[in-house]
Amino acid sequence: MKRSHKPGPRLFAEPETPAARLEGAYFANIDGAARGNPGPASYGVVLRRPDGSPLESLGKYIGRATNNVAEYYALIAALDYAAANGVRRLRVGSDSQLIVNQMKGLYKVKDAGLKPLHERARKQAAALESFSIQYVPREQNREADSLANAALDATSGGSAAGRTSQSSTPDHFSGKNLTASNLVDEQKFGPNKKRIRARFRAGALHPAAPLDLHEGEEVEIIIERRPR
Repeated sequence: MKRSHKPGPRLFAEPETPAARLEGAYFANIDGAARGNPGPASYGVVLRRPDGSPLESLGKYIGRATNNVAEYYALIAALDYAAANGVRRLRVGSDSQLIVNQMKGLYKVKDAGLKPLHERARKQAAALESFSIQYVPREQNREADSLANAALDATSGGSAAGRTSQSSTPDHFSGKNLTASNLVDEQKFGPNKKRIRARFRAGALHPAAPLDLHEGEEVEIIIERRPR
């Protein structure tokens, strides 16, 4: 009599869902950029509707970080957007094999700086009805890469420091373009202050970017309504 062999348990639960449940899923291309490792860093996210039409583009400078940290910020930004906008099915494409395989549970997360980001992304992914992440070649990820580099160039941390640019990254919270001057303005608050845009939905504020707060940490929130 043949005995069936069952594979041993993985260190992390597999976050992906069956292909049948991914029908009608939104798609996000994500990318992180860092000039130096660590160095000035940013992320870019391009979201598309299930029919492939453009939905949203996000780009943000995140300060000094490694490229892998920036990649996780991009993933978390895509998941934050999904949570804030009622997206229940999401497929993600990334050109970082490390992040893809860590999210799939194929690689262990050894870097202490990546562990909290990985845990957050896993929890957010698990909260969706369906989630999938896959590796895509860099040439298929150019839009997200361009957004990340544009956000980096528009800050004092980029190679084009102080440059005034006409190119912009859409800001999905205000409905206006997030220009180079807007991005620089958001970096003027010092190490203990940070300006974050958020959307109020279902009785809670959903930030546009990771907050990097410790559990139980107390912060002060000042509400400023953005023009629609």
